[in-house]
Amino acid sequence: MHRLSVRIGPATFRVGSTWAAPMANLRALYADYPAPADNITTLTARIEPTRPWRRWIRPQVAIGGDHVLPDTVPMALRHGLLAAEMAMNLQMVLGERRYLLLHAAAVERDGKALILTGESGSGKSTLAALLGEQGWRLLADEFVLVDPDTGLIHPFPRAISLKNSAIAAMEDVIADSARFGPMLKATPKGDLRHLRPNADAIARMDETARAALILFPQFGYDPAVTGIGKAELFMRLTQGSANYIALGERGYTALIRLATTVPSAMFAYRDSAEGIGIVNQFWAEAG
Repeated sequence: MHRLSVRIGPATFRVGSTWAAPMANLRALYADYPAPADNITTLTARIEPTRPWRRWIRPQVAIGGDHVLPDTVPMALRHGLLAAEMAMNLQMVLGERRYLLLHAAAVERDGKALILTGESGSGKSTLAALLGEQGWRLLADEFVLVDPDTGLIHPFPRAISLKNSAIAAMEDVIADSARFGPMLKATPKGDLRHLRPNADAIARMDETARAALILFPQFGYDPAVTGIGKAELFMRLTQGSANYIALGERGYTALIRLATTVPSAMFAYRDSAEGIGIVNQFWAEAG
């Protein structure tokens, strides 16, 4: 089996693949990331055929690892890199108990974190990726890791999953093609291409930040801003958390702290430039 061990913030992964090509793509995507200390990892993810003959005949890629979901749908081998990334996500959701996981993106400035969360397609990953190239530090895409005891956000700067029109938008901004993974056409999420965070985000992935603002973007609508009450924010955060129930009282307390101490709002925007402008205005007003 082809293998890769990598550390991303406080999480350490051992990823295995029956096929060489997806692992080569994964190694290129995480080429600048450190290896786990003493090569000790806490999470194991795998992609492997659903049946032995599916390795060669109409290959089907199943995701697995230390923790599995029996009803996971297999993927085509041409989407093997996406399958490997999803396998890593699955291990985080089912195996991570040190941190509260929010399905969100986050960026940092001056030690303070901006959390961008919402439904798939809201544009949070694209906005975070753009901000990460405009003087902010990318903290996370996919999962924001919150320490339940301190409230601090621990960086988890995974490769950013760009979808559809966001791919061209970031290709126009970033000249270094080596930071991009291969183009994956017609995946279950549409066209997809991964982007490696810049060197600053990777070098500083042990520097925590404190949540200062939570925004819920909504892409593709006329500009509008809506306030969110603390009760509504709490409910939205519970819906966007992957493991707060598993954390029990610690997870509940962490969500209450976020909902009652961090200002929040929801905003709509028509394009990325407009969205970035609104985010910067919110940040300036938040102080």
